[in-house]
Amino acid sequence: MELRRAADRALEQARSALATDEPEKAADHIAGALAHAPTLPEVHEILGRLAARPGGGLDLFKAGPHTSPGQLAARAHLLAAAGRPEDGLPLLAAASGQSPAADWAGIPWVAEPTLGVRIEPGLLAQVLMRLCTRVPEPAPPTLRPYLTVVRHALAAYPEHAMLLGAGSALARRVGEHELAIDWASRGARVRPSKLGEIWLGYAYRSAGRLPEALAALRRAVAHDPDDLSVYADIAGTLADNDRLDDALSWVDRALERDPDYDCAVHTAHRLRHRADGDLIHLVRLADYIRDHPDESHEHTDLADCCRETSWLSGAPAAAALPHGNAPASAEPTVEAVRRLRQVAALSWAHPPAAYDAALPLILLTPADLTALVAHPPADVAAAEIWACLGLLHHRPEEDWLDSERRRMLVDLADGGLDRVTEAATFALIVAAWIDPSVRAEVAALVTTRLTEVASRAGARSFAELALATPDLDQSTRQLATAMMRTPAAVPRQRGRSRLLLRWRRG
Repeated sequence: MELRRAADRALEQARSALATDEPEKAADHIAGALAHAPTLPEVHEILGRLAARPGGGLDLFKAGPHTSPGQLAARAHLLAAAGRPEDGLPLLAAASGQSPAADWAGIPWVAEPTLGVRIEPGLLAQVLMRLCTRVPEPAPPTLRPYLTVVRHALAAYPEHAMLLGAGSALARRVGEHELAIDWASRGARVRPSKLGEIWLGYAYRSAGRLPEALAALRRAVAHDPDDLSVYADIAGTLADNDRLDDALSWVDRALERDPDYDCAVHTAHRLRHRADGDLIHLVRLADYIRDHPDESHEHTDLADCCRETSWLSGAPAAAALPHGNAPASAEPTVEAVRRLRQVAALSWAHPPAAYDAALPLILLTPADLTALVAHPPADVAAAEIWACLGLLHHRPEEDWLDSERRRMLVDLADGGLDRVTEAATFALIVAAWIDPSVRAEVAALVTTRLTEVASRAGARSFAELALATPDLDQSTRQLATAMMRTPAAVPRQRGRSRLLLRWRRG
């Protein structure tokens, strides 16, 4: 209802602009109305008025790399009105790629059988492949109209292998698994190829038919043994079906061919961590990511492995520790609190991501950050953690051992079991994740602290933090694990200033 009201307001503004002969303003409002209600008849009625202008109104909607979905759709509709729907469809698909949940293609001219005949099948295949790379799987049902175009096109070009494969990729994304298998099978028969077998393998996999999926992907490897991304796909498919040993063998085959191939490296570390739970696999993956910034595409393996693990992906849900004896400091400035609010959150993708997220705090002085540690704003999530991560960014050019950032964090970490010492210790652990040269020192510091607090109330919380430390020796890791199994004791506190507080402030 709210979207309809917004569309109506934009339409009223468009009508007003047309009444005062301001077509450019009208075009902007029409694009906005389309963004709110892509299939609203009133929007298309006003578009029809623009189509009656000299040039069909196309000059009012330019297509470029940063064009909004509403503008792309408007130009697509005007092209269709001008008798060029085959030129409009790629623009409409681009709008769907930017905003898949909106029903951009649910309009009559897309469903016309003539469109599938008019558009060149190779171009339609490219349009579908670009669309599929931009939408999730499963995709929203708003993409189903494009399947109609494919059906009409395949009626005219039944043996176009690329169109069959690309159509299969779209079909499986919208849940049409049998159709996806049918089209991919036909494409692979018409023109046997690596890509055809990949499309078929993915179609089978989405339908839950594992043996057929693996057979198709193995045939893809036979077509091109040097395409290591397929090895990673096979490994992932096997792992998802609890065949971890087989999955690792495929990863090893890929790494034998290229030890630095990014997909294989990411998959290998993810699966090995899944196999034995050892943190070292995630640390090595973080090192690889840092040393190989130009990867073939974005990977989420490190974040996936860290997800829902305290400290690796966020602050503990309920660390019942007091604030502790904070350093003497004035109240934080308004600007310091403002900047902290911009970055603070209870979660992060993984420790290096937490470091990166705290980068804006480099603009604060150590005094600002210390004030935030001493007087954490009540409405800021995990304020002490982010303030300490800010300290980690102080003078990064200084050598670690002689740096002020190290001195400040070590001082803050040297205290009782409280939120400040945990926050400072976590910042030191993050330093170890991003800089291998500091790992031995941080591991030794954490080992010492863990041994000191092992019998104290609240030690279980610190043990959980210690398990996030790179290069922690096996005996210390075993101690921390044993402490985690011990029922948590509640620290006794007195006085209002010693109330038990949580990272998650309610």
